[in-house]
Amino acid sequence: MQYKTLLYSLLFTSLLLSNGVAKAQSPTADGYKGIWFTLGQFSQHGDKYSGGLGTYTANHIPIAIYAPAAKKTFFTYGGTTGKDERHLLIMVSYFDHAKKVVPKPVVVYDKAGVNDPHDNASISMDENGYLWVFVSGRGKTRPGLIFKSSDPYSIEAFNEVKTGEMTYPQPWWISGKGFFYLFTKYTNGRELYWSTSYNGHDWTPDQKLAGMGGHYQVSNAVGNKIVSVFNYHPGGNVDKRTNLYLAQTEDMGITWKTIDGELLKTPLETIGSPALVHDYAAEKKLVYINDLNFDMEGNPVILAVVSNDYQPGPKGDPREWMVITRKNGKWAFHTVCNSTHNYDMGSLYIEKNSWQIVGPTEPGPQKYGTGGEMALWESKDEGSTWKKIRNITHNSPRNHSYARRPLNTHPDFYSFWADGNADQMSESRLYFTNKKGNKTWVLPYEMKEPFAKPELLK
Repeated sequence: MQYKTLLYSLLFTSLLLSNGVAKAQSPTADGYKGIWFTLGQFSQHGDKYSGGLGTYTANHIPIAIYAPAAKKTFFTYGGTTGKDERHLLIMVSYFDHAKKVVPKPVVVYDKAGVNDPHDNASISMDENGYLWVFVSGRGKTRPGLIFKSSDPYSIEAFNEVKTGEMTYPQPWWISGKGFFYLFTKYTNGRELYWSTSYNGHDWTPDQKLAGMGGHYQVSNAVGNKIVSVFNYHPGGNVDKRTNLYLAQTEDMGITWKTIDGELLKTPLETIGSPALVHDYAAEKKLVYINDLNFDMEGNPVILAVVSNDYQPGPKGDPREWMVITRKNGKWAFHTVCNSTHNYDMGSLYIEKNSWQIVGPTEPGPQKYGTGGEMALWESKDEGSTWKKIRNITHNSPRNHSYARRPLNTHPDFYSFWADGNADQMSESRLYFTNKKGNKTWVLPYEMKEPFAKPELLK
């Protein structure tokens, strides 16, 4: 792999002349190859999680964003140099909705020596159309990085603007105010932090949001309001993740409040904090948070998988897909379906008369492995009851996993994911589907020309 690393390094030094100013041009890859990964924690029914994890994790948000001005959906994923290698490349590309093509994907950063998709990136866009790529680090051993595109709505070149300790990046651009950035630091377990920046270059000092032994969070923004929902890890043990908490801010972190508007003192350090939504620990349940969205009134809606055991296999059943809603000052908990793995991850879509979920809810060819076959579910009564509309994929050779919702979703690029064999190392391809879930495209694994049309699956 050393020669390939050298090749990418040389490509990074190539120059592009723009407006008379020389700037580094990011290299491209000859196709869309996702990273394959194994955690290496095996039990009777296989690895705790493994497979094609190019769109991993649920805590990297967002990884795709539709830009109406450019008529393109920009996205990032964890790529690799080849199907037989585990060499992580931070990739960025786009789908051109007008021309129905994708370009050769761009290598924003070569994670030389790293094979772990925990280092995948998130993507954001400021109000001037510049793309920002937030590359996850891993604890203090591998720093996180922030890159900015050289031009608006362009992936040709990216410049590094910041490095620091930051994992699970969740950047939100708030119009007129700048970035509100939620992330994790390994200060005492996986603790939650935030920072702000009006321009992406100058950042306020990191401030701790929660530290009860560790947390995984999922966040979202509506208007000026940023909401974080998170679980906690008893004794710092991620295999015991439980409970559900919510904290929100409408003033860029100056104050944090509960769902009912009660002021919270940060950092949150008590298990029985007023931010608690539901005490799953009392029920001896595990909580895997998938997504957070908002109903038409701006109330948070949470998608999670609730399980009985951290190991794969039937011992942990039922693994319930739960939609948790807020109405008239009360929380309600609705079961969508059951699936076969804790890390079956999907996304939640909300419109006025229709709520939808895209995710690997159906058993796949690797039954007890991460992911499965993708399906589309719909609710016509604001999440109370759900019906499967159709299977999006079927008879697949590899499990599909981590179906991700783009920001400002366009109906022709509705959900984005990768596949991979959960039982053994394999190639990993990348897919997207339309809003109806009746058409699915695979991105070109090999490319000889600068642009190509994704292949429509039969």
